[in-house]
Amino acid sequence: MKRSKRYKELAEKIDREKQYSLSEGIKLLKSNASAKFDESVEVAVNLGVDPKKSDQMVRGTVSFPHGIGKEIKVLVLCKPPKDKEAKEAGADFVGLEDYIKKIEQGWSDVDAVVATPDVMKDVGKLGRYLGRKGLMPNPKAGTVTFDVANVVKQLKAGRVEFRTDRYGIIHTVVGKISFPEQHLIENIKELIEQIIRLKPASSKGQYIKSIAISSTMGPGIKLDKAQVLEELR
Repeated sequence: MKRSKRYKELAEKIDREKQYSLSEGIKLLKSNASAKFDESVEVAVNLGVDPKKSDQMVRGTVSFPHGIGKEIKVLVLCKPPKDKEAKEAGADFVGLEDYIKKIEQGWSDVDAVVATPDVMKDVGKLGRYLGRKGLMPNPKAGTVTFDVANVVKQLKAGRVEFRTDRYGIIHTVVGKISFPEQHLIENIKELIEQIIRLKPASSKGQYIKSIAISSTMGPGIKLDKAQVLEELR
C-alpha cells in the first residue's frame, strides 16, 4: 500500500521495535494526530483463537464508560406496543414492514439494528442485506430482545459490538482523539476486560497475543501487552 508523506513522517516518530505502556501509547497517539477532523481511536487485539472453529469465535458487546464520541442511529424492528417503548427510549427509527422494504431496497443509514424475537421470522430474510454490514440482530449480541428500551439506551450511550475477524483479530473504535487521555485509557481497559471475560473454554495457550492502537489516519502503535494486563488486576 502506498503511504502518504504525512503518514511516513508520523511513522518515523514511532519506535517499531518498542512496546509502549498504555499511557505512553495514548500520549504518542494524541501528539501524532494532525488530521483536520476529530479522528477515531481504534484498538486491534490479536487473539490466540481459531476463528474457523465456532466454539472459538469471540463475539460480544462492551458499554464504554465514556462512549465513543459518535451519535449512534438505532433502528428497532418490532410490533406494537414495543414500538412506543422503543421511541420513548430514543430509537431513531421504529417499525417493521416499511423498514424491511427499505432495507431490501438498499437503505442502511443506521449504526445498530434491534429486533424483538417475535418478528425475527420476518427479519431473518434481511440477513444478506444486514449481515455484510454487521447490522443483523443477534441474540448473542443482545440485539434480539423484548427489553428494547434498555438496549436502545445502551446503544445510544455508546455500546459497541465486536467480533474476531477471520484472522482472530478484534478491531473496534474506542473513542475520539479529542477525548482526555484518561477517558481513552478507561475505555480501552473496559474493552480488554470484556474480551478476557469472553475467553472460549476451548482456547488453549496464549489468549491475548498482542494489542495495538491507532487513529483513523495514523500508523499503529504496539502496546506492552503484559503491562496492560497487569493494570487490569
